[in-house]
Amino acid sequence: MKTSLLWWGRFDPGYSRNRILRTLLKRNHIGLEDFRPRSSLLGSLESMVFRPQPADAIWVPCFRHRDFNSARRYADKLGVKLVFDPLISSWDKVVQERAKYPADHFRARRLLKWERSLFSRADIVIADTLLHANFYVDKLAAPADRTHVIPVGAEEALFTQQPLRPLTASPEVLFFGSFIELQGPQHIIEAARQVPGVRWTLLGDGPLRSRCETLAGKVSNVHFENWLPYEQLAERIGQADVLLGVFGDSAKAGRVIPNKVYQALACGRPVVTRVSKAYPPELQNDQNSGLVLVAPANPEALAGAVSSLISHGPTLSVLAEQAHKTYQQFFSESRIEKELLDVLADLEL
Repeated sequence: MKTSLLWWGRFDPGYSRNRILRTLLKRNHIGLEDFRPRSSLLGSLESMVFRPQPADAIWVPCFRHRDFNSARRYADKLGVKLVFDPLISSWDKVVQERAKYPADHFRARRLLKWERSLFSRADIVIADTLLHANFYVDKLAAPADRTHVIPVGAEEALFTQQPLRPLTASPEVLFFGSFIELQGPQHIIEAARQVPGVRWTLLGDGPLRSRCETLAGKVSNVHFENWLPYEQLAERIGQADVLLGVFGDSAKAGRVIPNKVYQALACGRPVVTRVSKAYPPELQNDQNSGLVLVAPANPEALAGAVSSLISHGPTLSVLAEQAHKTYQQFFSESRIEKELLDVLADLEL
């Protein structure tokens, strides 16, 4: 009988993280069944009516903390293990990133207690970086011996190596994102003032976009673009010379490797982003990896890194080639598949 996983919750199967993992699971002959309740709160009741398919294990995908308890009950009913791939911490997002409550506020303590009750009851927890894994274990009581790290990576069918383009008189530096504090797009505006000979493009939308537009004022080399279809993003990356990652100085910003970094490296473009120990140690001090790490919340450091890259055209081409090699070595689907197989082995499937 074919081994199967039941993906449980109000998740988006088209989200990049989910789509990559589901593709690799199918490639390894794991059957996938989905139970997507109308209500996370009433998931257990719905499962009694609609009766999800029995499975060899339950998988709670990223961002679906609210579906965990009903999934745990169903896993216990079947007598199978539960995998939790949260991708984020709710407590971390609310308390440390957004600073909505101080850590000693009763709401923050209650949120932490709730989230610990989830992580501690998962049979297997998946993190996207080693720093996140350590955070899950140390702060959220995830099982230390059963917390795995699987990089997010990029959808390689879409994010393919883009042709190198000759460096023009007006090179372009591209940021794309949701304009949140973690990304620190305001620091990009300040850096752009210091490097007027470069076109700085910020693509996307979000809470800080209007602030960035105001900061940009009459800075003629800063341009804004609206979101374009996801399928066209790789081509847009290929039109730029240098890609930008994130520059926020929060603890969370230092624990993540954002999607845009994976995608830009996969497309073969050098990336400038904030320094972080989330990256493999081999990359943190490698000046030729195609990944340039700068101090967070530091426009001067960002401006200096961009100026250095743009002023060396031949070197930039070499770094573009190396960026793709870095992706292949550390973050490719084959690397993700290897880590995923370790999870399946831990499940004894």
